[in-house]
Parts: sequence; C-alpha cells; structure tokens
Amino acid sequence: MIKVKFFAILKNLAGKEDAQFDIGSGRTLKDLNQMIDKDFPKIGEMIRNKKVLISVNHEIGSDDTVIKDGDEVAILPPFAGGAEGSPMVRIQKEDFSIDEEINRVKSTTGDIGGIVVFLGIGRGTSRGRTIDKLDFEHYPGMAEKKLNEIREQALKDYDIKEVNIVHRISEIAVGENIVLIVVGASHRADAFKACKWCIDELKRITPIWKKETTPEGEIWVEEHP
Repeated sequence: MIKVKFFAILKNLAGKEDAQFDIGSGRTLKDLNQMIDKDFPKIGEMIRNKKVLISVNHEIGSDDTVIKDGDEVAILPPFAGGAEGSPMVRIQKEDFSIDEEINRVKSTTGDIGGIVVFLGIGRGTSRGRTIDKLDFEHYPGMAEKKLNEIREQALKDYDIKEVNIVHRISEIAVGENIVLIVVGASHRADAFKACKWCIDELKRITPIWKKETTPEGEIWVEEHP
C-alpha cells in the first residue's frame, strides 16, 4: 500500500488528510496519479495542469519515478513557502527572540563584520481584505530538510560566515513574527545578497503553506509577493 498525504487546500478538496492506494510493484507516479484522479478528480485535474508538486519520501518526483509499497507520497500545493540538520534551522510554534537569534550567529566566529536580518510578520490586510489571523501548515521532515538545503547552499555560493533560519507554524496573530533569516558575513554586500536569496528560495521550495482567516472566510495563499 502507498500512503498519499494531502496538505493545505488539498485536504479540503480530498475531505481527508491522507489516502491509501494498492499500487502493486514496478509502478510509477504516473500510474498512481491515474488512481488519484479516479478517486479525487479535482486533485487529479490539478496534477494534470501541473499546479501541484508530488514528493516521494521527501524528494520531488516525476511521472516516471518508481514507487513501491511503504513509500510516502505527498501532494504539495504551491508553497506559501523533524529532519536532522543544523541547529541554525528550526520550525517551531513558539515565538522567537530576534536578539537571541542574532547573537546565535555572532557567537559562531569573530570574523563577522556585518549582519543582515529579514523578519517577516503577519500583516493585517491582503489584496484589499482584512485579515483576522494566519495559520501556517508544513510538511514535517521535508520542510526542515529544504531549509537545511537553503542554508548549506547559501554558505557555499556566497562569501558569508553563517545563516540562521527560523519559521513559525500554526496560528499566528496579526503583527506577530513569522519567519526570521539572519546572515552573518565579513562584509555587508555579501550578507545582503545571501539574505535576499534565502528568503526567495524559502518561498520557492519549502513546503509551508499560509491560510488567511478573513471576515469573508478562509483563504489558502498560493502566490508569494
């Protein structure tokens, strides 16, 4: 049996968080997609139109990816944005201290001459609508893995000393902290470049989704300005 997990708006379309499929041996994601289309046609349409990604054991797959019994498959809507990794990468419900996170970076080396910080907070309006609260959902394991990959790639591609990434999940009130990226470098120019790349990449590849609660109802956010 293959377990397929649904996230964010896909849970609403499926009416459940996961489903089981008897796929057999030597089959591919294309075969599984046909079975999903039969049981969940609205999600099947999104798969055909390439509006979602599909992961197998936390790695993005393609139609010809071979799957087997015991694999974990997840259908991932566009990202809003437990795996072992650096202590500089965390996903948590509780708030964080900006000063403590900056000091965490500063304490790694005496070669840091500049620190650039990006802080994302919950805003009270979006596309002309009032927002009452925000909720963030993530794919445990894969989300942490992707954040670690972002950190490691930034350290490799930019002349920086350290990167610290913290992202909150669950219910967040308007005005509260959501995401923090702290980049330390010997020179400010490298820190600015790396920090911008990190938040852009986080929005692009990390399976974290945002739901806005408004007076008109709940809206899963897909675009990332």
